[in-house]
Formats: sequence, C-alpha cells, structure tokens
Amino acid sequence: MPVAIYPGSFDPLTNGHLSLIQRGLQMFDRLIVAIAVNPKKTPLFTLEERRELIREACPEERVEVDAFQGLLVDYAKQRRVNVLLRGLRAVSDFEYEFQLANMNRKLAPGIETVFMMTGEDYFYISSQLVREVASLGGDVAGLVPDNVLAKLQAKFARKP
Repeated sequence: MPVAIYPGSFDPLTNGHLSLIQRGLQMFDRLIVAIAVNPKKTPLFTLEERRELIREACPEERVEVDAFQGLLVDYAKQRRVNVLLRGLRAVSDFEYEFQLANMNRKLAPGIETVFMMTGEDYFYISSQLVREVASLGGDVAGLVPDNVLAKLQAKFARKP
C-alpha cells in the first residue's frame, strides 16, 4: 500500500497545496500531510489551527494530518514511509528542492522524493504571499479554501 508524506508549513493551506494533495491521492493509496514545526519561526496560525484547517479542507479518509519537528527523513523513518511528495512552482523552487532531495538521499538512501508540478492556476501562490496580501486587506478568495479564507479574514479583521 504506497504511502507518501507531503511536508510543509501550510501557514496557511492554499489551493495550490490542495491541488497537490488531490493529485497525490491519484498516485498513492494514502497521503500524510505533515506540518513542519520550526520553533525558530512564529507562524500566523498555531499548529492546532493548521491541523484543523487542513482536516476541514481535506475530509478524504486517505489523508492523514500530522506534525513533525526535526529532520523530515527521521520522521519518514519513524512513520515507515519511503516516499516524499514535493511541489514545484518555478525553476527557483527546483534548485532548492533539488538540494533538499539530495541531502535527504545522503541522510537516508532508502527515501525517495517525487516532484509534482503545481497546476498552472496556482504556480504563483505561496503561503507567504497569501499572508502578506491578507494582512494588507487584499482579497485572497480563490487562492485558499473557503475555511482558510474565513480564518484569514477573522485574523486580519480591521478594528475601527
């Protein structure tokens, strides 16, 4: 039963992420959406908020939402999963992802990385850009799932 881990910060989950999850489910029997916890960063949404937002947007039984801290390959070994799913938006993503994949291969030779191109509708979307636009009062409808949009609007509601 092929399983893959789709890691990321998902702060917030975007429609680009959702597209990769849906397409990943066409390749794998199960997908673990693994939220990376970096204690050196201050995310917009808490870990629990991100878990809930992903679960609401991905009610599919074959999607498991989990979190990890530390090296992704250590987490993959712990979960006994040997495939990592990564999305590529642009050539600049490829360089960084190529370095990561090769480092992961050096650290854990039995773990493979599968790259999937982001759909043409979402190649310009990043969580960072969505956060920035939403924080400045811009409309991010259509870039994020409806539940994430509502949470962003509440987070950045303008106080009179």
